Amino acid sequence: MQDGVAHRRRDYAVPRVALRAVLAVVGPIAGVLLAGCSSMGDNPLTIFADPGKYQYNTCEQIDGQRKYWSGREQELRMLMGKAEQSTGGAVVNVLAYKADHVAANEELKVIESTARSKNCDSPANWKSNSTVR
Repeated sequence: MQDGVAHRRRDYAVPRVALRAVLAVVGPIAGVLLAGCSSMGDNPLTIFADPGKYQYNTCEQIDGQRKYWSGREQELRMLMGKAEQSTGGAVVNVLAYKADHVAANEELKVIESTARSKNCDSPANWKSNSTVR
C-alpha cells in the first residue's frame, strides 16, 4: 500500500517541473508583450534602438540618419529575398539578417518619432514639387 502512495507522488512531480519550466519561459515573453501596451508617450517600443538617441540632433542630421537607415533596411530586405530563394534560406534569414532588419526598422521608428516631435519635414509631410494653380 505504501508503494502505491509513493508511486503516485512521483507521477505528479514531473508535471509540476514541466509547468514551472513553461512558466519560466512564457512569463518573461508575456511581460515583454504586455510592456508594449503600456509604452509611455510618443516613444515606440524598441529592443535594439535607443528611443532618445536622436533627441539632440538637428532636423538635417535626422534626415541624414533616415536616409542611411532606409537604405540599410532596403538592402537587408533585398538580401533576405535572395536568401529565401535558396535551399535553407529561412535559416540564413534568421541567423544572418533578421536581427539587423529588425534593428533597422526600429531605428527608423525612433527617427520618425523624433522627427515628429521636432516638427521636422519628413516624407509624410513633404510638399509636392508641382503646385496647383
